[in-house]
Amino acid sequence: MKVDRLEIEYDPRTVVAAARVAEADGCDGFWVAETRHDPFLALGRVAGQVERVELGTAVAVAFARNPMSTAVQANDLQLLSGGRFNLGLGSQVEPHVTKRFGMPWSRPAARMREFVLALRAIWHAWETGERLRFRGEFYTHTLMTPFFDPGPNPHGPPRVWLAGVGELMTEVAGEVADGFLCHTFTTERYLREVTLPALARGRAKARKPVAGLEVCGPSLVACDERGVADVKRQIAFYGSTPAYRKVLDLHGWGELHEELHQLSRRRMWDDMAAAITDEVLAAFAVVGTPAQVRAEVDRRYGDVVTRIAAPVLRTG
Repeated sequence: MKVDRLEIEYDPRTVVAAARVAEADGCDGFWVAETRHDPFLALGRVAGQVERVELGTAVAVAFARNPMSTAVQANDLQLLSGGRFNLGLGSQVEPHVTKRFGMPWSRPAARMREFVLALRAIWHAWETGERLRFRGEFYTHTLMTPFFDPGPNPHGPPRVWLAGVGELMTEVAGEVADGFLCHTFTTERYLREVTLPALARGRAKARKPVAGLEVCGPSLVACDERGVADVKRQIAFYGSTPAYRKVLDLHGWGELHEELHQLSRRRMWDDMAAAITDEVLAAFAVVGTPAQVRAEVDRRYGDVVTRIAAPVLRTG
């Protein structure tokens, strides 16, 4: 199992130093999230400053962009990194897409499927010189003149990873992606009972073997008291989101979602974290010394995931 570093609340001025630390620590990959800063810009700074680790976005918000702009950014990072770039995409939830980014929202699983197919069509046109002819329900890309064509990437196209929680989006990942990023808000039970069967259905649609899909497992970890507090805040935040209630429902914790959702509407952030019991914490996170964490992660997920991205939280 590969072990990666995931930077969630990074500073673009110091992200290169963080990547160097990850490489020196023996991590296999260095991934950045899209929260307060642009992940493509951050990795553009990192790409030429590390030699071995893979780089990735975990995740970039697909629906805040379009396939062409994303294809260009990913292609450039594949060049800069010498073929070590992984394009991790996620949908975000409707309020953020429509109210924060001001972009359209409809049928997210179908839209994401088409987004990835459009990316691949664009990269194929650059690779082969064939005319770009992508016409879909959500995206149309039919113009590519030599002035805007970067030509073939010597390292090939980036690997595409999709993140998801719901079964439809997870099926899409199995069908069209190279890898699946388990959402932070995933328990071992949800992974085994919901996520993996959905990925298998997607692979079957594409007539591809399940073994050909990489899976990055859930990775909330805490090694001290501050880490536990950080993780509880993360669980509470995601647990308040209606789109993720299905994970809590599987465990019979639907009432917790209602409580967290109401507290979030009143912006009572500390009370939200206090609502996360030790039982809930244990289901979502691995807590202990670094050695205990590594052993427990391997016990929970070692037979079903190919890599783990341990998050680094910067909460002040």
